[in-house]
Amino acid sequence: MVRHAKAGDRDAWEGDDRQRPLTKSGWRQADALAESLQKEPIDKILSSPYVRCVQTVEPLARKRNLAVEPTPDLQEGAGAGRTLSLIKQHSGKQLVLCTHGDVVEELLERLIAMGILPRARANAEKGSTWVLEEKGGTITGAKYQPAP
Repeated sequence: MVRHAKAGDRDAWEGDDRQRPLTKSGWRQADALAESLQKEPIDKILSSPYVRCVQTVEPLARKRNLAVEPTPDLQEGAGAGRTLSLIKQHSGKQLVLCTHGDVVEELLERLIAMGILPRARANAEKGSTWVLEEKGGTITGAKYQPAP
């Protein structure tokens, strides 16, 4: 699970926030994400339909010759429940999920409540990644990778 890369200041953006793109440093993070995942098996790339999320995983998709599949289940406000449903629906698959801070934070709260993650390790900086392990559609482990 990837929190989208840097996309500039929400308050300074004029227009539909769903169209807010990555900044130059955000694009650097997106390219670095593609490099950091180059040896990982990936079956599918799912993303919030917001431009900044799709752009975050575009370099990875190009390198892997995969499509970025937008889904409202990962958009702002979708909640962790919808993310957990996606994971269960794709059990056994190697997914990259790109979403927003509120969704990541809600998922981390659930992992804390389940005893999978200590609160002190619940980081969610822009461009960071959580490698989630699942068995039978249930998350069994989580490892944090800081933003590049």
